[in-house]
Amino acid sequence: MKDLSEIREKINETDSKIIELWKQRMELSLDVAKYKKENNMPVFDAVREKELMDKVASQAGEGLDVYSRMLYGTVTAVSRAYQYKYLYTEGETVRKIKDSLENTQKVFPQKAVVACQGVKGAYSGIAAGKIFAYPTISYFKTWQDVVNAVEQGLCKYGVLPIENSTAGSVNGVYDLMAEHNFYIVRSIRLKINHCLLANHGARMEDIKEIYSHEQAVNQCGAFLREHRDIKVHICENTAVAAKRVMESGRKDVAAISSEECSELYSLSVLSESVQNKDNNYTRFICISKDSEIYPGADKTSIVLTLPHRPGSLYQVLARFFALGINIIKLESRPMQNRDFEFMFYFDMSVSVYDGAFYDIIEQLSRECEYFHYLGSYTEVM
Repeated sequence: MKDLSEIREKINETDSKIIELWKQRMELSLDVAKYKKENNMPVFDAVREKELMDKVASQAGEGLDVYSRMLYGTVTAVSRAYQYKYLYTEGETVRKIKDSLENTQKVFPQKAVVACQGVKGAYSGIAAGKIFAYPTISYFKTWQDVVNAVEQGLCKYGVLPIENSTAGSVNGVYDLMAEHNFYIVRSIRLKINHCLLANHGARMEDIKEIYSHEQAVNQCGAFLREHRDIKVHICENTAVAAKRVMESGRKDVAAISSEECSELYSLSVLSESVQNKDNNYTRFICISKDSEIYPGADKTSIVLTLPHRPGSLYQVLARFFALGINIIKLESRPMQNRDFEFMFYFDMSVSVYDGAFYDIIEQLSRECEYFHYLGSYTEVM
């Protein structure tokens, strides 16, 4: 048996040969790009790539054929990216991002008119109070109404929940991203502490009904399973639930809501911290009609669609890996009117001053069936 150091030395020698051949291949790829430019041909050639994949799989033989397809899936993706860089000047999406970065004021505003869903005491309002020092908050019934208020200029900004550490993603907000063209300008992680609130004089054993938002109910599943005889009612907001309990005057109803709402609506706290986990956080996004990128932005969100064929998502993920960009969230949502096809939402951790950021935006915006830049921003606590 060969010594490990001898084997590694052989690997190093082989890698050196591969790199030299790789450089030759990229030079030839550039020659292809020049030919395509002169003859007005597209960079991507699906027939050629399939023929190449079949060929290398056959040459690799059984046992390595699958791995050769994985390897050359990345090889062809990188070659296309190299050709794009030669063929095209800076794309429209990258130009808009740079313009936004240059034209946005250098300090995040302290005062703003902000749209939130629910009523006074809602967690989105609490989040808005942490994002802005002096917000003027207008409350709306639904998330759709919040988006409409921003789009129509009734409010400069809107605050929406996007995900919870216990209950997961807020799918309704992700769907709004696909239907509207707003931008994310900031995000915040807010610690959520749910309390059981009731009118003064009520006791735990008196409670027959509980009101709260669906997400809050999901976050408090363990507590509710301990009280299976209590009927749960879903309403549009935790603060709305607290207000409804107060207005009822009844001592047999309660709300899962925030401690702030106990003061706002003069309710008693029957039980504190009824959520499943103590480290319960909800992430909120602050949206605007126009793109605003403030100094220090190090998170970016995008949405895209991919061809419905094997390896499409893998090839996109390989680009992030090659550029050293960390994906901090990947979400998929079904596309309307297209069976079993999905839109993919990416949150990535990369500075807007990093060249890799512009490389990934340029590549994906040119190659994806649909690509939408959702914004670059800073997340605060």
